[in-house]
Amino acid sequence: MEMDTNKTVGKPVSRLEGKLKVTGIAKYAAEYEVDNLLYGYVVNSTITKGKILSIDVSKAMALPGVIEVLTHENRTRLAWFDLQYTDMDAPPGTVFKPLYDENILYNGQPIALVVAESFEMARFAATQVIFKYKEEPFQTSLEHHLDQSRVAKKGFATALKPPPPPPTGDFEKAYQQAEVKVDATYIHGTEHHNPIELFATTTVYQGNGKLTIYDKTQGTINNQLYVANIFGLKYKNVRVLAPFVGGGFGSGLRPQYQLFLCVMAALHLKRNVRVVLDRKQMFSFTHRPPTVQNLRFATDTDGKLTAMNHSSKSETSSFEDYFEPIASWSHRLYPAPHTLFEQELVPLDVYTPMDMRAPGGSTALHAIECTMDELSYKLNIDPLELRLINYTEMDPSAGKPYTSKALKACYLEAADQFGWEKRTPKPRSMERGNKLIGYGMATGIWDAFQFPSRVEAMITADGKMILNNAVTDIGTGTFTVMTQIAADELGLPLEEVDFRYGDSKKPFSMFQGGSAMTSSTGVAIVIAAKELRKKLAKKAREMPHSPFKKVEDAELTFSNGNIILNNDPNISVSFKDIIAFNKGKVIKTTNMGKPHLLKLKKYSLATHSASFVEVEVDKDLGTVTVTRAVTAVAAGKIINPKTAKSQVYGSMVWGISKALHEETIMDENLGKYINANLGEYHLPVHADIRQLEVIFAEENDELINELGVKGVGEIGLVGMPAAISNAIYHATGKRINKLPIHFDELI
Repeated sequence: MEMDTNKTVGKPVSRLEGKLKVTGIAKYAAEYEVDNLLYGYVVNSTITKGKILSIDVSKAMALPGVIEVLTHENRTRLAWFDLQYTDMDAPPGTVFKPLYDENILYNGQPIALVVAESFEMARFAATQVIFKYKEEPFQTSLEHHLDQSRVAKKGFATALKPPPPPPTGDFEKAYQQAEVKVDATYIHGTEHHNPIELFATTTVYQGNGKLTIYDKTQGTINNQLYVANIFGLKYKNVRVLAPFVGGGFGSGLRPQYQLFLCVMAALHLKRNVRVVLDRKQMFSFTHRPPTVQNLRFATDTDGKLTAMNHSSKSETSSFEDYFEPIASWSHRLYPAPHTLFEQELVPLDVYTPMDMRAPGGSTALHAIECTMDELSYKLNIDPLELRLINYTEMDPSAGKPYTSKALKACYLEAADQFGWEKRTPKPRSMERGNKLIGYGMATGIWDAFQFPSRVEAMITADGKMILNNAVTDIGTGTFTVMTQIAADELGLPLEEVDFRYGDSKKPFSMFQGGSAMTSSTGVAIVIAAKELRKKLAKKAREMPHSPFKKVEDAELTFSNGNIILNNDPNISVSFKDIIAFNKGKVIKTTNMGKPHLLKLKKYSLATHSASFVEVEVDKDLGTVTVTRAVTAVAAGKIINPKTAKSQVYGSMVWGISKALHEETIMDENLGKYINANLGEYHLPVHADIRQLEVIFAEENDELINELGVKGVGEIGLVGMPAAISNAIYHATGKRINKLPIHFDELI
């Protein structure tokens, strides 16, 4: 079978839902109109650790319109076993249970939900609930408790987050005998996700144990299972909808506490309830953990790495072991005969950290690529040349080849576009007026994840194609890309394809994360469409006087809603006629797309990138401006260059933010974050973002999956912080190993 040559895959199609979003028609979790709606407002703990001794709700309950104040003393009966509180992304440990008992585990913990007839009254009444506490000593500083680190507990979460690879050779001996070496420590502060849409849940109570839930989430099925397990409901009676999500960046991979509290209130009161967190409360849960890394790299005089040690210590909560791969990235990029990789966690009295765009990778690559940069200066070798000296087509950590690796093309194309050859090697040697100019570069690598996904595909009586899958679109362009893939597979124009998503009632999808959805749901669409084509061709052969009775599938083309004979385009049958012959019944199929585990077992899967950055540093003020940046990405086939570039641009902006702006400040004496707002949590604005360029290096991967695709959501971020840090060193001669880099350190 052949497809229509007028394909949309590879073309820069604008987002199909774009008009709905910019005109305000698209509805988000807190915007659905629901009759007889009650509003919940969360009360958060003002202490960091201890116990609730008493709760006085009398003033709150006396206010007009206040319906209930839910606390651990009067809450709904909950699940008994810890396992019932887990979710698809839960790390090992004991999952946090809101309103479970009197114990306070972290500052900002939800300890009550006030429910009223208006949001304003619920918010005011929340200030009238009086708590008395018994405070206990706490510890919230990573850097001051590094001596309490330990190896993460083993658990199912390590399937996607493996521990560091085992040591090779004799690192200590090789490092001591090395001719050129660097020993450096890198410190990364806390970051909070802060997507523009606040976390919100609207629960519609339908009676008889049935709920319809509009939720801000990256995984509808994940939240469906979570709710059903905790509240003892049948899975089929819990429906979670999230057709539009205003950003996630990983914060919506796990169910957040507003979902739990909203559902609890709806079941308790048998009413429709909405709970929306305010911006300060968005700082009361998930975040990227602060991390301290120590790296010791050594080379021979030619620049070839001989020994690598990468050790990291990261924050986790006192109740869960959140673990993200950090130390393992060194050996996935560069080979060395003598290695030692160590990774430990420090349990603190904070909420459990969570995946944030390129978790582990963006933290690790900063330290790795700055260490490589420092080596290049010691060796007097160009930083790009040092990467090429240590280039390998293999994954050194696994001893396997990558399914494809066009990183060398990324290096060369980005360097050429950037004008790397204009760099003078000596630090503080390039100026522009009162500004010091610096050039920096770094390598990027990220996993090419693939998850199982099931897609239902059908052709309707009017010849159109409908696809159903539970995947969400968190602003990445998923809806558009999936529609493009489906349209090409059946030879249909985009307007004839209806991709329906963001609904837990639809066939299975993992949560949207890890840059995996195109290679997961997209591949499932290809598999379902292939089966659908067979069914359509078979039915066409059964039609009276069919011109295809003795024609093989390979002799047919699908184009513009028709099946056409290859050697005679005048002979065709329309999808509409086929369905009419089928007595108007849709022809459909439901297929599971899943990674080819046996075939891929011999390979490593990854995307690669190279980032080149120019900075200006004011000689007097020390202020830093990223004046231009080029990132080249190798990610297999690019389905939609427009949405893919948008993803990489967003990652590059976040790289600038991570390097120069973004950090949540913990006051270890109070045990809480002191800049929990978007006024003091610094983010880049338009004036901070100058010239950004994205290049997609050609990469034909025939092994990785049916589409030859890899994700692009995170690969644009991982190299940027190091490239910026390296450019600052080149401009100033000062190497700052703590992110974000503040101007006072450069004066």
